[in-house]
Amino acid sequence: MAASGPLVEQDGTQVQFKSVMQNLFVAAENGGGAALVANRSSASGWETFKLWRIDQNTFNFKVFSNQFVTVAGVNVVATASTPGQSEMFQLVRDDADKNRMRIRAPNVSFLLANNDGSVTADFGESTTWGDDDPSVFAVTRVTGLQGEYQICNGYGKDKAAQVMNDHWSTYIVEDDFAFMAAIGLNAVRIPVGWWIASDPNPPAPFVGGSLQALDNAFTWADMMNNIGVIIHLHAALGSQNPNKHSGTRDGSQTWGDSNITQTVQVIDFLAARSLSVTIFLLEKIWFNEVAPGVSIDSLKRYYQQDYNAVRKHSLTAYVIMSNRLSASSSELVDFASLFGRVVLDGHYYLLFDNKFNSFTVQQNIDYVNNNIASDLSAMTRRDGPLTFVGEWVAEWQVNGAPKEDFQRFANAQMAVYRQATFGWAYWTYKNVNNHWSMQWMINNGYISLQNA
Repeated sequence: MAASGPLVEQDGTQVQFKSVMQNLFVAAENGGGAALVANRSSASGWETFKLWRIDQNTFNFKVFSNQFVTVAGVNVVATASTPGQSEMFQLVRDDADKNRMRIRAPNVSFLLANNDGSVTADFGESTTWGDDDPSVFAVTRVTGLQGEYQICNGYGKDKAAQVMNDHWSTYIVEDDFAFMAAIGLNAVRIPVGWWIASDPNPPAPFVGGSLQALDNAFTWADMMNNIGVIIHLHAALGSQNPNKHSGTRDGSQTWGDSNITQTVQVIDFLAARSLSVTIFLLEKIWFNEVAPGVSIDSLKRYYQQDYNAVRKHSLTAYVIMSNRLSASSSELVDFASLFGRVVLDGHYYLLFDNKFNSFTVQQNIDYVNNNIASDLSAMTRRDGPLTFVGEWVAEWQVNGAPKEDFQRFANAQMAVYRQATFGWAYWTYKNVNNHWSMQWMINNGYISLQNA
């Protein structure tokens, strides 16, 4: 279902264009590699375009088959493999309705939907914005991304640097580490992106400052004496999953064999920097939430080199290997057993799947006690690697549940996750959404670590 409200155009925003005159959607014929047409009565994949932002009005349009829209003469086609000047389109908004737009092509003319279903770039300047104008399109925002790439490219370098550094310097501070130590937490899990290895001058659109934020965390963890640091590579070059937290520009997941060398270099950078500075209670580095689209053979090749990179700097640091999302929890057990001081990571959420939409409180708790417990048990073998529940949250699809039910739900999860031989980590420590904030959940009595 389309989101309501005015269009927000950042990198990765997915949009659909409907001709107000023809009352038909624009599509990339065959999903790409051919002409654009305006002859579809309904919209799905071929009628959806991903935006690459140049500035607040100018974009590239990426189609289903990952090609870009361009103009050949006056014909509008989706055949470009990479975007450039010839693939830059300007969205011109109707002042009275921001979701009605005209699309100015690189040849300065506007796109129009013709009676024969073709789309051409040869319409003049003037318009009344009426439904009789073939150059006017109703634009629907299907979905969007709100990751670090979108923030940085959306604000631009100078403003993004201010926004990000203000965030890093105020969101998690020394007092937070004191709070963690006081309530008995013994480790903090810190996500980083691949561009941290180029700080303070990472490639555009990312901005510098994340390395200093990581250094601050190491300092505060050391000051608290009993807080360990878990570094995890949450975003790899090429994006190991299509989610916004992987650093993806448009929701594409392209990480593979060609990215292994660069990813290992980031791990080597992090290992050299963190493992040689201070002795911590726990020291771990790994790769986060790999999508099923990554082959198991590529993942194993990466983990082998990842392990070797860490071992150059430490014989005692733990190397955590994350299962692919939606894959069998035991798919890496035999492989991981070949190495010393290796941990297998699993994430458990009773969300993001329609099967949980109708679950009652008790059904959620039963699922934890039965399905998740069984899954974790399959991953935990006496002669295998240690196991770690790297992410979980006391949030669900139940509406209007009282505090006592959240307590039961959280306690059920912690009871099961105690079986993980390397422990667990809540996602996240602090969050604007209360149930996703461990700090809020503890301060308000929803979670008690005495039950952990």
